[in-house]
Amino acid sequence: MTTNETDPITIEIIQNSLQAAADEMFAAMRKTAMSSIIYEVLDMGTGIMDPQGEIAGSGAGIPAFVGVLDKSVKVIIKKFDQPGDIEPGDIFATNDPYYGGVTHLNDIVVVMPVFSGGELIAWCANIAHNSDVGGMAPGSLTGEATSIFQEGLRLPAVKIISKGETIVPVMEVIKVNSRMPDVLEGDLWAAIASVRIGERSLMSIAEKYGTTTFAKAVEAFMDYGERVSRRELAKLPKGTYELTEEQDNGQFYNVKITIAEDRFIVDLRNNPDQLDAPLNTSRDGVMVAVQMVFKSLTDPYSPANGGSFRPIELLTREGTVFHAREPAPLGFYYEIELRVYDVMWRCLARHMPERLAAGHFASVCGTFIGGIHPDTGRQYTVIEPQLGGWGASQSGDGNSSMFCGFHGETYNCPAEINEARNGLIVDQMALNVGPGGEGRHMGGRGIVLDYRVRADNGFLTAGYTRSKFPAWGLDGGHDGSPNYIEFIPKEGEVQTFATISGLTTHKDDVIRVYTGNGGGLGDPKERDPELVRRDLMNGLITDGQAREVFGLKD
Repeated sequence: MTTNETDPITIEIIQNSLQAAADEMFAAMRKTAMSSIIYEVLDMGTGIMDPQGEIAGSGAGIPAFVGVLDKSVKVIIKKFDQPGDIEPGDIFATNDPYYGGVTHLNDIVVVMPVFSGGELIAWCANIAHNSDVGGMAPGSLTGEATSIFQEGLRLPAVKIISKGETIVPVMEVIKVNSRMPDVLEGDLWAAIASVRIGERSLMSIAEKYGTTTFAKAVEAFMDYGERVSRRELAKLPKGTYELTEEQDNGQFYNVKITIAEDRFIVDLRNNPDQLDAPLNTSRDGVMVAVQMVFKSLTDPYSPANGGSFRPIELLTREGTVFHAREPAPLGFYYEIELRVYDVMWRCLARHMPERLAAGHFASVCGTFIGGIHPDTGRQYTVIEPQLGGWGASQSGDGNSSMFCGFHGETYNCPAEINEARNGLIVDQMALNVGPGGEGRHMGGRGIVLDYRVRADNGFLTAGYTRSKFPAWGLDGGHDGSPNYIEFIPKEGEVQTFATISGLTTHKDDVIRVYTGNGGGLGDPKERDPELVRRDLMNGLITDGQAREVFGLKD
């Protein structure tokens, strides 16, 4: 059945069908992937793009990942611009931030065009973190990289399947560059299955309603996204706001935000030059951070689409940490984008306290532990983003043990999975009850997590930020607490790190993760005494804190 009707009900059905297709893609990838970072943590994202590459429907997963997909598709469209370059059954892949990959080489974007009646009607795409794509270090991440060439295999927007047939040499090149080739291959085929399922769903929708109605529904949804964004933008306080903040590495990051009637302008040009270290990000990656803050301020509860972000104007300077030029390394890009996100949040929070909370722990706290599994003799690599504390708001205390703003709908890997699949034991996971985040409303609690290594000659790599400068409080609330790692060897002195690359580990060494408490809001002495007593009873504060910090009399 086909129809050219564009009544509101039909349009709404098609829009929701796009969302369902993206969610179906997500479920397929989750159920078929081989890596726990994908099937347990859900370090991935799915989406539907229109023929021009704009987001038409977003699935579940990491918000920062969903915002990558449209940018990747646009690069593929631009590169494959000759007749016959893009055909039914083709599938493309990119992981290179200088060629549409946006993030870093571990994250492979898989993209498939969708045709109906010989016409390109949409694109299906997904992205996920892959455990090892080669490079100078296991897990493909190291703070010692000075060039992207050291960070792994680069896929510069290439075709991996042509008209439904696998391009075998390309797949062989991908596999042979990984220390975990079977896992990489399995995860890549899960991504391929995901976009093929999306293609099937979209073809069914287009066949049922007709390509013209399908296209009009997508256009209407984007126009609606723009109208909502502009309506909410008009409610924000107008003006120009600026903040400069010192970072853990001694650099100063600057943001200037102008909120006008019809534009949201972010100026990041006054920032440091790019580094010969993996602490840079791409301009597209920075745009994702800006989109996330803008969405939080305007319409945080509805799905995003290309129209939602039309009011944004981003200004960057090429060759800086926020607009890196090839071949700068970008391995820890996520911490730099988080800094953009958090500096923008902090810049605006004091002007919009009803919309924005105090600072959160604001680090992925990516922890990479690996080696040879003592039972199987195979290479393993644990890739763990960590939970932490969120900032207090005017409405109440911050959330405890949540992922950072970039990670959204993800989960921690269960101890049982880690112990079964990887060469370690999880000895404890507890709330961080150390000081930090006190206020009329309390910042949420971070965690304390112990990994005990089971074999010799393993490795630890980590890159935490907000270690020197913890989450910021608001209106007299105390700052939170830092993110860091304690390395407790079976023999030798305890060492403390915020960043470390390739530290050798041995049997029964303990890697203890501390993630920060969020910032507090308001004077702690104004906290409801009953809440202070509750915190005391639950072991979240001490008797001394109750009396001295919160002013509890009895």
